[in-house]
Order: sequence, then C-alpha cells, then structure tokens
Amino acid sequence: MREAMLILGKLHYVEGSYRDAISMYARAGIDDMSLENKPLYQMRLLSEAFVIKGLSLECLPNSIASRFRLTEREEEVITCFERASWIAQVFLQELEKTTNNSASRHLKGFHPVDYELTYFLEAALQSAYVKNLKKGNVVKGMRELREVLRTVETKATQNFKVMAAKHLAGVLLHSLSEECYWSPLSHPLPEFMGKEENSFATQALRKPHLYEGDNLYCPKDNIEEALLLLLISESMATRDVVLSRVPEQEEDRTVSLQNAAAIYDLLSITLGRRGQYVMLSECLERAMKFAFGEFHLWYQVALSMVACGKSAYAVSLLRECVKLRPSDPTVPLMAAKVCIGSLHWLEEAERFALMVIGLGEEAGEFLPKGYLALGLTYSLQASDATLKSKQDELHRKALQTLERAQQLAPGDPQVILYVSLQLALVRQISSAMEQLQEALKVCRDDAHALHLLALLFSAQKHHQHALDVVNMAITEHPENFKGLEKDGSLGEGITMKKQSGMHLTLPDAHDADSGSQRASSIAASRLEEAMSELTMPSSVLKQGPTQLWTTLEQIWLQAAELFMEQQHLKEAGFCIQEAAGLFPTSHSVLYMRGRLAEVKGSLEEAKQLYKEALTVNPDGVRIMHSLGLTLSRLGHKSLAQKVLRDAVERQSTCHEAWQGLGEVLQAQGQSEAAVDCFLTALELEASSPVLPFSIIPREL
Repeated sequence: MREAMLILGKLHYVEGSYRDAISMYARAGIDDMSLENKPLYQMRLLSEAFVIKGLSLECLPNSIASRFRLTEREEEVITCFERASWIAQVFLQELEKTTNNSASRHLKGFHPVDYELTYFLEAALQSAYVKNLKKGNVVKGMRELREVLRTVETKATQNFKVMAAKHLAGVLLHSLSEECYWSPLSHPLPEFMGKEENSFATQALRKPHLYEGDNLYCPKDNIEEALLLLLISESMATRDVVLSRVPEQEEDRTVSLQNAAAIYDLLSITLGRRGQYVMLSECLERAMKFAFGEFHLWYQVALSMVACGKSAYAVSLLRECVKLRPSDPTVPLMAAKVCIGSLHWLEEAERFALMVIGLGEEAGEFLPKGYLALGLTYSLQASDATLKSKQDELHRKALQTLERAQQLAPGDPQVILYVSLQLALVRQISSAMEQLQEALKVCRDDAHALHLLALLFSAQKHHQHALDVVNMAITEHPENFKGLEKDGSLGEGITMKKQSGMHLTLPDAHDADSGSQRASSIAASRLEEAMSELTMPSSVLKQGPTQLWTTLEQIWLQAAELFMEQQHLKEAGFCIQEAAGLFPTSHSVLYMRGRLAEVKGSLEEAKQLYKEALTVNPDGVRIMHSLGLTLSRLGHKSLAQKVLRDAVERQSTCHEAWQGLGEVLQAQGQSEAAVDCFLTALELEASSPVLPFSIIPREL
C-alpha cells in the first residue's frame, strides 16, 4: 500500500498537482521510513519521493504571509533534498554491489549492463547542494559537494561526479578567498558557521560508503583543491567526449564538447592565478583531438602558448583561428603582437596588421590598433634595413601609418607615444617633444613615455632635466631597476661625467647598439645562449628566466664601463669576469673585454676580441666603431675605412661612427671626404641622445 502511495505521489507531481503529491507522501509517512533491510526498488522509490516532495514545496505559490513560515518551508525543502541525496547514493552503491555479485556467478565473459541515472535520481543527487548555494549557504553547499565526491564511486555516478567536481571548483574560485578556505578534513571558520545552519537532517539516515585511508592528500588552499578537481574532471571529460561526427550523434557531441570546454575554462583561470602556463598549455593541447572547428578551444591553446613563451607555435595556432573567425580583429592583432615582440617576424606582422585594416569599419575600435601594428612594423623594418634609401622610405611609411592611427584614436596615449618615438627616430626632436607632452597629459607615469622624455632632453643637451626624469622614473617604477620587466631598457639611469659632458646610459636587455630586437640580434642572443651552455660546467647552469640573467650581465658590464672611465682597470676586469661567468660568449662581454684591452694598450688583443664580438653580432655598430678605430691605430687604414663605412651604412644616425670615419679619411689624405663626415657627425651629434631612441621597445 505504501509503495502505491509513493508512485501516486510521483504521478501527482508529473501532472502538476503539487499539493496532492505532498499530501500523498504525508499519508505514506516517508519521514519515518527506514532504509534497513529494504529492497533496492524501495530505496529508489524513497529517494525519488523525497526529491519530488522538495520540488513540490518549491513549486507551491508563496501565499504564506508569515516570514517565519516561509523560512520553515525553505528549511523543509533543503531537508528533503539532503535526504534524497543520501538515499540515492546508498541505493546506487547497493545496486552496483548486487550487480557485481550477480555477474560473478555468471560466465567469465558476461558484462553487466551499465545503470543510467533517471531524471529524478540525478535531481536527488544534485538538488541539495544546488539549493544551498542558491540560498547563499556556501558552507553547507560545499559540504554537500565534498560529501558527494567522497562517496565510493559507481558506474552510474561517474558523469555526475565530473559535473559536481566542476561545480565545486567554480565555487572555490568564485565564492571563496584563500583566507576563508578550510580543507575537506577541517571545519570552516566560526564566523561562517554562525551565519548558516549546521545541523544535518541526514545524520540519522544510513550513510553511503566514503573513500577512506591513511596518508590521504589534503589540499592547502582553494586553488590546490580546485586544480585537483579540475584535473580529475579533465581526464574523465576528455575520455568521454564524443568524437564521431555522424548526424545522429551531433547533439551528444555538442553537449560533451561544452562540458569539456567549461572545464578547460576553469583550468585556465586556476592555473593562470599561479602562473603555470606551461602546464595549462599541456592540458589544452590534449583538447585538440576534439577541437576541430571549435574557435574557443583553438584560441585558448594559442593564448596559453603565448603565455608560456612558445611564440612560433602560438602564431601557427592563431592562423587557424583567423580561418575559423575571419571577421574577428582581435585574433590577427594578437598574432601581430607576438610577431612584433618575441619573434621579430616583421613580414608576418605586416600581413596580420593588414588583415585588421582590411576589415575597415567592421574592425570597430580595433582599427586604430591595426594601423598602430602596421606602423610599428614599418618602423622596425626601417631599423633592420641596410640601405639608406630603404630606411628613409620605411620611416616615412611608418610615420604616415602611425599618424593615421592617431587620427582614428586621437586620445590613445600608446598611439601618441609611438608617433613621438617615430618622430624622434627621424630626428624631428621638437615635434617629438610636442607629441610626447600630449601623451604625458593622459598617462603621466608611463615608464616608456618617461624614458623617451629623458632621451629627448638628452638630445636637446638638457642633461640635468634628463637625469631628473630618469630619477623620477626609477621612483615611479622601482621594479625596472631590478630588470624584472620584459624590456630591461626601462631600467635604472646611470650618470657619468665624460669629457663631452653628461652621459646617460640605460641598461638594455636587447641589442646594445640599437635597443630593438632585430633578427640578427635575436640570432646572436640564441647563439650566445647555446655556446654559453656548452662552455659552462653543468653545475653552474643558470636557473630562472633568461631575462633576469641578461639584465644582471648588463649591470656588471655597466659597472665595468664606469670603472674604466675612472681608470680603475682592475675593478673593471673583475666586473667583466662576473659578466663572463653568466654568458662567456656574449658579444657584449667580448666587446667590453676588447675595450679593457684597448685601454690597457693591448691593441692586437683588442682587435681580436672585437672581431670575435662582431662574429657573434655582425650588426653591432658600437663594435664596428671600436674595431675601426683600433685598426686605424694599428696602421690598417683601408680596412678601418671599410669597417667604419659598414657602421655608418648600418646606422646612419651614429655620429661616433661618422666622426671615426672622418678621422680615418683625414689620415689617408682625403680631406674633402673627411670634412663631409665631420659635418655630418656634427649635425647628428646636435640632436643625438645618449643612447639611440630605438632603445624604447616598439611593441603592441
């Protein structure tokens, strides 16, 4: 009779007669029913009865005037859901035990049919924690989720547990800070327990079996627990993704793909908080087997590759993303950013920038960024060009393109900054200063703008103003002094007195001559790193980011240069030795060793060291200048002239190289050519900063 009442209550709920369903369950007396020695079908009926009663109470109209009665009904709903959850878990565990026992009595090749969760059983498992979380009871909701995940797993609950683990990870990341976290084996903070009810009606029921044991791993914070849950979920979700593309399985494939994508989104948040981008990229790469035609997953993988430094792979992925969503301007912009920055693939960057510009009005607010990317590409190509005519043409195109970006976005400080930098590169100092003042009105403490301002002051020979700006930049950005940012050129200012006046140097982690990451300087740095690893003992291999060690090398070399200026050659040698311990075959170290040998009067040794440095970095203008002067002092005038001509061809704005070329030509008796060189050097020196303007990084 009682079983008939339970089935009738279910029928009333399906028909929408919620009061009749509640009355039927009251007549059946489900609150007093016990689970002991009950058959499986009665456990299932009882679990469904509790969840249906809770759902029916939720569906009743709020005609109760008393707030106390409404709260009482809410508590009764949660109690029903909690009871339904526990009974459902006990039922599923007993069902699997019975099924396995039956299978063991059959033939060896017999495989039992998997039990699939019904609608009401799935509702019974999840309604308790969903209701608590919706009500704001985070403590009870998390406790319910953790209890569900700790119960001994059955085949029927595998997919449900993936969903529950994903839900708990979302709660840990969204609703709980690290300060408020409590582990699964401890109790929450008292202030949390004071706000929420901590009595569980299910404590009187028979509990399902839980996973237990010694030396169990227990997370220490919410990020660790969320990561553990998501990694387990990811392994199960990727295993169950429907790969077949037949039309009959399209719906199943879409649902499984959405579940997997949601897990990867949460993994991106979790691992991103800890900076574990390599691990994130490895996880996302596993998703590529079912990501055909799925833009979101492709883009996630590409961004993870950018974050962990696998730039070439990232660009390949971004190309595919462009094919999947050709009307999205952010994708080619990201590809252009990577090509301009770490890869220095300028032709590729130009193509991606033109894609954004080609979208026209469809690019919206990203159209100025497309012109900015193209302008920066032209500017960097001009720095790489070896012919003066090609340099002038590219500088002109860069300035026109950047000015077009400024017309489209007149208030964008980044665009204004790079317009100012481009004007400075072509030695229009006054115009560059005017543009930079506009940029500083918008963002007064921008590190790049402050350092460009210092260089412009030094070009105008206002050395004290330049020094004041550098000191202010160090105050505003103390982290740059340690070289922890990507561009070490925004480091500290070191002021030195020289015969020609005040000299300001900014340690640079890029090429010491131009400050820009040209293709040749990238190749040189990779060659240096490879050769350094071969020449260094395995016990002293460097740990940590290469950028940090590069900046430290520059600091030692700057110190060596200071000591040489003060004729403290022994101390300078010690500094160079420290730098050589980091990168033995660095062209900067070889160059500085040549400088020290030259100061000591060992010209042959200096010549050999300069040649070695030039072999590693063939485009080093400073190296060419010093080698040319050394060759001239050794009497090799013709060879010195060739080297210095290469230097001025490579960097036509280097007044020191023009000066050196003029001195060599004068010594050869070519007075008219020497005068032209001296006049050019004088003209360039009048607008020359202490370091090239290209030391300011050009990047999106």
